[in-house]
Amino acid sequence: MPSLPERPALRTGSMDEKLNIAVFIDYDNIEIGVKSTLRRDFDVGATLDALRERGDIVAKFAYANWSMQAKATRQMAENAVQMVQRNPSPRGDKNGGDINLALDALEMAFTHDHVNAFAIVSGDSDFNPLVNKLKEYGKKVFVVGGKAFTSNILQQNCHEFISYESIVGDARKAEAKAQETKSGRSRRRRSETLDLARVMPLIKRALRVLERRNVQPQLGLLKSTMLQLDARFSERDYGAGSFSELIDKLSEAGYVKVTGSGGQAMIETKAAPEAEKELVKPEEALPVLRDVLETHRLEVEEGVPADQIEAWISEEAPNFDWKDYGFQEFAELLNYAQDKLVVRIEPDEEQGLLVYLGEEFYPTAAAPAAAPASISSTTTKRTRRRSTRKTTSTRKRTRKKASTGSTAEQ
Repeated sequence: MPSLPERPALRTGSMDEKLNIAVFIDYDNIEIGVKSTLRRDFDVGATLDALRERGDIVAKFAYANWSMQAKATRQMAENAVQMVQRNPSPRGDKNGGDINLALDALEMAFTHDHVNAFAIVSGDSDFNPLVNKLKEYGKKVFVVGGKAFTSNILQQNCHEFISYESIVGDARKAEAKAQETKSGRSRRRRSETLDLARVMPLIKRALRVLERRNVQPQLGLLKSTMLQLDARFSERDYGAGSFSELIDKLSEAGYVKVTGSGGQAMIETKAAPEAEKELVKPEEALPVLRDVLETHRLEVEEGVPADQIEAWISEEAPNFDWKDYGFQEFAELLNYAQDKLVVRIEPDEEQGLLVYLGEEFYPTAAAPAAAPASISSTTTKRTRRRSTRKTTSTRKRTRKKASTGSTAEQ
């Protein structure tokens, strides 16, 4: 009987360790997610370029029913991505394909020691166990997906979440502006970036961690610590093209103080009036969404496009801005609300994201409370004693009647 491969030893590697990345693309998931939220085709080339900024790509696999994706096979071939056929089951689900992806990734983790990083390109929360297992084996795990359709749990669970919106950000903005000009309609515009104050709690946490480790808070080390604390962090969310640019913006706004230059720059926080303001939490945005859903409950039960929900909120709560709660796009708020069971989202290639009422609006009937064991036991014993007494009394009366009747006959 062949012996099982030895379990790889955990690696604590340094931050400067060269990363050899194996890329696994759940094409069916990422393709429909990008189409339904960004209204564009998935660009595998741009995704691979973003990953090359973090290390060398040594293997590339994409899983799909390629007989139904003839248009996509060309770009896969042009980028030397190995296409793995995903055969749908008779029931039409794709769980078998997800299992194949997970098994192939784990096999590579066991058999290719030089592969020390994995990139999972998908928004499916079913890959959480795979991410956990790869981390257990000492591998660095990237997740690439859209903020609007990737499970928040999956975003937080990896070492670094790379949002697809940031990968194609400039092109997406240009296309959206051109589409609005062509159609003659324009959405209510908001600033493209989040308030700088929203990043300060994470920076302060990271600085406290480095202080406890007796490590000087240099620029590169600060960012890596921030990613350890929150894998979703990206300087692009705050309008910066690099981390050093973000620090410069924070310094100009009076949030941090920078001493030194280049990679040896040291960062410390400053007491700025703006930094002292209390930031609202993401969950505080849900009451407004709940009110709108309840008002239009009949329509939402049948499923409505996300744009319609956004329009209702704009009409009924004109002062509501989801960016105040840390969401760059309205679809991100819906994705967060789905994790909280407020809504259920289904991507649709033609209509975009379709929104339905979540489980919160359909509470299950409460089960009757069980009586405490002591009371139940006591009641049972009393019932048994009463039953026994009744049975004994009945038997005595029967015997007495029988005895009286026998005497009368004599």
